[in-house]
Amino acid sequence: MRYYTADRLITGDRGICIRDGGVLVDGRLIRWAGPDREVPRRLRRESKHVELGPLTLLPGLIDSHVHLALDGAPGAMDRMRAASDDELYALMLRSAAQLLSAGVTTARDLGAPGGLGVRVRDAIRSGLAPGPELVVSGVPLTVPGGHCWFMGGARVGEQALRQAVREQARTGVDVIKVMATGGALTQGSASWQGQFTERELEAVVDEATRAGLPVAAHAHGAEGIAASLRAGVHTIEHCSFLDASGRIVPDQGLILRLAASGVHVCPTISVRFTERWDRQGPDRVPALLALYRRGVAVVAGTDAGTDGAPHHAYVEGLVGMARLGLPPAEILEAATTRAARALRVETLTGRIATGLRADLIAVEGDPLRDVTALRALRLVVTTGQEVRSPSQSAPTDEWAW
Repeated sequence: MRYYTADRLITGDRGICIRDGGVLVDGRLIRWAGPDREVPRRLRRESKHVELGPLTLLPGLIDSHVHLALDGAPGAMDRMRAASDDELYALMLRSAAQLLSAGVTTARDLGAPGGLGVRVRDAIRSGLAPGPELVVSGVPLTVPGGHCWFMGGARVGEQALRQAVREQARTGVDVIKVMATGGALTQGSASWQGQFTERELEAVVDEATRAGLPVAAHAHGAEGIAASLRAGVHTIEHCSFLDASGRIVPDQGLILRLAASGVHVCPTISVRFTERWDRQGPDRVPALLALYRRGVAVVAGTDAGTDGAPHHAYVEGLVGMARLGLPPAEILEAATTRAARALRVETLTGRIATGLRADLIAVEGDPLRDVTALRALRLVVTTGQEVRSPSQSAPTDEWAW
């Protein structure tokens, strides 16, 4: 057993920070957590003490939207299309290690060719490679010529969509991804335009529910966002309210319906957005603040892997959320506890509590005051395994057994 103590312990219960806190890790799980003065003497005596001093301990971070098969550099989609399965598998393992180096201990991969997501997830779980715990989809369901059609998920009609969901469920995926609108990374696809009828989306949700799987809907335009909401999807990705002119025009009535429904929304704020805001007008600022102000259940995710969003830059997406006006406590909840609920892993991770998976990080400073403190990462523990220790001075892709 290892007993970590630090000046501050953020448990993941909104806004709560325990002064002089401790976390006892026993194998893969958290055995005890709370004020250091209250730890049972026997547990303290039987464990190895890791004194972190002025650092802050908090739950491992969650990226709710990544693409491990994309490398984050310009032209990432073209390189993915040209690569072999073996090349993509190797890239996905590297991407997973980069996420872990940024303090991400859980991630949801929303679209890789073939069955590679399941293969990478299982390799990490078995200890063959470093990486966060993964929740994975299969290839995204789309229409012929629609967004990401080249990944093999194009289907026509309700019955074909139901069959595709059943086939993916048999492969062991954790979530079904559906492209409710077009996307900018596919030539000829309009991000603002809906791709499926509401009945088709309902068929996807119904069949996925029968298989015990949630549905994540990629939706940029208001038409696709509204159809996804009415169909009963479990998470809405991007939710950018992009219109035909390329402007972001939040629909306040629809935002209120999103809030009332309780659906989780992942606006995919990444480093590439923060780099562009200073040179773009107000009609290109993401709808995140409008969503937050109306009470929508926003979760953190970066679309990591797409052009300009490298996997190691997760924290910059959180910094971007702060720049848009979200308070640190809200951002941390979106990146931990609430994200765990969105991914349906809240009984496993997302908080520092007895019986949950030992996923935790330590940083310099206090991220409840300033989320940029998350840049100063000093410790990463995933499923009880310390993969980055306080003695390391910079993030690394190397597995530190």
